[in-house]
Amino acid sequence: MESWQQQLSQSAVKIEALPFIPESPEYREQLKKVGEIYPIRINSYFLNQIKGPNDPLWKQVVPTVEELDDYTDGDILIADPLNEEGDMPVPELVHRYPDRVLLMINNQCPIVCRFCTRKRKIGFPGVVTRETLRQGIEYIRNNPEIRDVIMSGGDPLLVPDKELDRILGELRSIPHLEIIRIGTRVPGTLPSRITENLCSILKKYHPLYFNMHFNHPSEITPEVEKSCAMLADIGIPLGSQTVLLKGVNDNSQTMKELMLKLLKNRVKPYYIYQADMTEGTDHFRTSVEQGLDILRDLMGHISGMAVPYFVIDAPGGGGKVRLLPNSIVEQNKDEVVITNYEGKIFRYSQYNGKNESSGKNSKPKHQDICQLPA
Repeated sequence: MESWQQQLSQSAVKIEALPFIPESPEYREQLKKVGEIYPIRINSYFLNQIKGPNDPLWKQVVPTVEELDDYTDGDILIADPLNEEGDMPVPELVHRYPDRVLLMINNQCPIVCRFCTRKRKIGFPGVVTRETLRQGIEYIRNNPEIRDVIMSGGDPLLVPDKELDRILGELRSIPHLEIIRIGTRVPGTLPSRITENLCSILKKYHPLYFNMHFNHPSEITPEVEKSCAMLADIGIPLGSQTVLLKGVNDNSQTMKELMLKLLKNRVKPYYIYQADMTEGTDHFRTSVEQGLDILRDLMGHISGMAVPYFVIDAPGGGGKVRLLPNSIVEQNKDEVVITNYEGKIFRYSQYNGKNESSGKNSKPKHQDICQLPA
């Protein structure tokens, strides 16, 4: 079996190496323009999982000329839609929420996702350096309100073992830093990176959590299942984040299959993200209602453990906002009228304090307030 370093070195990074590209010289010339704006990388493992043109994996990593159509300086699509740069007290560290920060470890990935919210910086040289990393760790050390750090990028797991060990050791030496999270797509896109040596390093730094990224059930191969098992077996809680993508996973059946496969592999579905308004990615966006419809179809039909939050990361740096299908039909001082996953209507009496002294044997005023389906 090839090492992860070999699979990475054999990545497709030029238009000529991409699979299932139309032969038209005009189209290929336009694709070269895309590559001049946004880097390309598909490691050899992931490349071998692509079955044909326009399959769900192909769409995530192979550039199309639509990225040029979406490349604007307008008011809707911008390079940094979440205003991460505006929340950086030091370079490459985002401090948006009171008690946690996001620390960029590098800006390289095993694949370059065409829908990435950080298209502006992923794959470009000199963005994250040893000095930016030093400043970020020092900022965390000097701000005792920070109890949680998300190591991000790029992908932190592309950092060599020795350097990753050093970074984790520095972070864990900070007394007030309780939680370390690693945001990574490596287990699902370069599973050979999850080695025994890596696991021996990671398990030294608990409590350590993984926020992983899966978008389609076909990503979960036997190799990926093994990588997840190795991480779970050393006690790392695994969560998954999914981006709602047009033509990839924008239907209930695909999402249901993905969430159940994740849970089977000890990965807790955490978020479904509405795609960000990032330039070069508009062709991936769906309506918000489509996401709510998918969530509605998941709730009640599969285990609650397999149902993630559906969120919009608010444009301009507003943070994550959770969205739910409307479950409250009506409410007043006496009752709340609610609807369940089957669309059935139920009434729940508001608490008013009148029953506190009514005695043990008193019967409730409404015995059938919530009639649960059989």
